[in-house]
Amino acid sequence: MNYDALFGRPLMSLIVVGFAGIIVWYFLSSQRPTTRLVVQILFFAVMTLILVGSGIEPHRFGGYQSEDPRALLVILAKSLWWVHLAWAVIGFIRLYLVLEGSPSEARLLQDLVVGIVYIGIALSILAYVFGVPIGTLVATSGVVAIILGLALQNTLADVFSGIALTLGRPYVIGDWILLSDGTEGRVVESNWRATHILTGANNVVVLPNSFLAKLGLTNVSRPDETHLLILTVRIAPTRMPASIRQIMLAALTSCNSIVREPAPVVALKGLDATALEVELLFRVTSPSLRVTARNEVLDLVYRHCKSAGLLLAVPPAAHVLTADLPTEENARPPTVTPLALIEAIPVFATLTSDEKQKLAETTTVRQFRKGDAIVREREMLSSLMMVRAGIIVARREGEERGRFAPGDFFGETGLLVGMQEVCTLEALTPATVYEIDQEAFAPLLTRRPGLAEEIAEALAGRAERFRDSAGLPAEQVRNAHAILNTIRTIFRA
Repeated sequence: MNYDALFGRPLMSLIVVGFAGIIVWYFLSSQRPTTRLVVQILFFAVMTLILVGSGIEPHRFGGYQSEDPRALLVILAKSLWWVHLAWAVIGFIRLYLVLEGSPSEARLLQDLVVGIVYIGIALSILAYVFGVPIGTLVATSGVVAIILGLALQNTLADVFSGIALTLGRPYVIGDWILLSDGTEGRVVESNWRATHILTGANNVVVLPNSFLAKLGLTNVSRPDETHLLILTVRIAPTRMPASIRQIMLAALTSCNSIVREPAPVVALKGLDATALEVELLFRVTSPSLRVTARNEVLDLVYRHCKSAGLLLAVPPAAHVLTADLPTEENARPPTVTPLALIEAIPVFATLTSDEKQKLAETTTVRQFRKGDAIVREREMLSSLMMVRAGIIVARREGEERGRFAPGDFFGETGLLVGMQEVCTLEALTPATVYEIDQEAFAPLLTRRPGLAEEIAEALAGRAERFRDSAGLPAEQVRNAHAILNTIRTIFRA
């Protein structure tokens, strides 16, 4: 063997390049996988050229003379070459996952492949660097593997179940899932042993992978995260079912928390002498919005029922005489007068009965046909308008920003601080509006400055609600809070 060729300067250069590659790799950020991979390939290519030029074959064991200390250089050079080979292969794997856009979802599979690469490289170093007989070693390790397998049976079940879940991909990190045992939440982490689920109660549930693999699983986030809700309401049969259906559909149409497409559906489920049972089917953009949407829908159902003169039916378990049940012939629902609407709006709750009565006496009724513009963007309303019936839609630059239902009010920006409207308001359906002009409202605001502040707070709250449900710009929300601060300054002064 020609030791001058083997242990000369090229071999020392290879060792220097190998350690330099380790140092450079260590200081490169893990957030730049492409750069890391390019550096690894460059160093590996240089080391390969040096080995080939030196006549060393890293994939063959040539034997060493133990009395020659320079044999350590060959061992070190070969070991460094195999380590850099492992890092280059692992770099390709991680870069592929990054380009696929799923580095966190495929973490378990990535760890598995990386582990296999490291085991293969370790066995290659033992065989081609140190000359260890791998066949005997594998046979011996098989017995050890059986003993460890029996001792770690549950842990291995979790590991292989995790691998099966990762390959099958019934969910990925960020998906909202519902399990057959009732557990529900968003997947926030998946590792070798367990899957972590963040529930709606803001608790993290840790489920072993072997347990999770045995449960039925519903992925609410696929094909998208829109979630269907079904509410059942019972209405007294005082109107034709078709009319009741239209009123319930109007309640859903005026809701700001539900999805417009696909459109909500009203299904007539049953009819008897006591009630017409109606199912309301609608979707929300995320399971986390279910409570918000359900609350708004129930509130709007009540408002539209009051506006249209419908009565809610008695519970099925209630014991009442048939003669006491309201029918289409004898039902006399209360009419919604201006006074009744004023009493129903929370911001007027602090007014006295006389003040509410005087305010109602100055109210005028305005009717709008479908498509009529009530006020356009950048125009000013000098009166407060309360929706008696129908639906009003707010649009800005041609895009819908929110909807007003019976019991809502608008025009407060012009009435209180003389500001222009930021949205165009038009009638989505035939609408009836009660109008209170500035002359009637101004003395009341002077005597009760707290009323102006409550109206402004309602404006700010409405802006927040429109932003969450309809994508209102943050600028408009800030404007609403600015109006609130302006009103507080004016009326406190």
